[in-house]
Amino acid sequence: MKAMLLREPRPAEKAPLELTELATPVPGADEILLRVRACGVCHTDLHTVEGEITGNLPIVPGHQIVGVDERTGQQWGVPWLHRSCGQCEFCRSDRENLCERAEFTGLHVNGGYAEYAVVPAAFAVRIPDNFDDAHAAPLLCAGIIGYRALRLSGVRPQQTLGLYGFGASAHIAIQIAVRWGCEVFVATRGAEHQRLAKELGAAWVGRAEEVPSEALHAAVMFAPAGVLVPEALRAMRKGGTLALAGIYMTPIPELKYELLYHERIVRSVANATRDDARQLMRLAGEIPVRTEVETFSLEEANRALLALKQSKIRGAGVLVV
Repeated sequence: MKAMLLREPRPAEKAPLELTELATPVPGADEILLRVRACGVCHTDLHTVEGEITGNLPIVPGHQIVGVDERTGQQWGVPWLHRSCGQCEFCRSDRENLCERAEFTGLHVNGGYAEYAVVPAAFAVRIPDNFDDAHAAPLLCAGIIGYRALRLSGVRPQQTLGLYGFGASAHIAIQIAVRWGCEVFVATRGAEHQRLAKELGAAWVGRAEEVPSEALHAAVMFAPAGVLVPEALRAMRKGGTLALAGIYMTPIPELKYELLYHERIVRSVANATRDDARQLMRLAGEIPVRTEVETFSLEEANRALLALKQSKIRGAGVLVV
């Protein structure tokens, strides 16, 4: 099968992925072999190919996989969590996202930048019927992690919510928040991202260093820039929560205690559970969520990653296989 393989991390500008032929994977007794139809291009993929997060090498990246079980014709989605142990204290307390022995798609096992992929049947996700392959792909990480981040922020209907950064995840999260009746304030630099935020219902759009017109009850940081954390805290009400949604972030600068005082909370968001995935898929089908996608061929994976790094993708990038 054709696959885009990472042998060693390199900057996206240096085309780190190699088009190669690999043996088609053979599924185990508890696994499904999928013919990949589409795979989302995620910031986690970018962090992986550039070496900011490390797993197994060589590796085929990609963890927002939409594919078909050629044996049954069933469409399935493959998210970031490939497998959890089911036995550690976290798995036994409904926190499999923190599993001590978790394996992640495209980091520890080959992912969806290829013609075929395998997934444990228990970790495959059903795709809403009203989504085609390309538009479903961003739901499988951008959507799921955005949904979990919203929940961990504690935002409630009719409250003010800040979103910092407006890429694939935020453009889905805003639709959920608007559905909940939240007033959403978006901080993002790119003019195209600002236009999309307004289209999707943002009450205010500006830059992170600008203070929104209303104080925020909660906020989610999607941009992997630690320097923005103080800016978000400065915009928050007493008792608000800032959820950091990224798997990687540049260093957070020293904070004045006054920014944390009055019981403001800063918390990270780590991975997601199968239940998060199921809830997000149901919600995405009901709203229905509109995913903005820019498609690339499998062979264009390096170009897609570079466009993502340069913030040149409106919505989400998707490889169509």
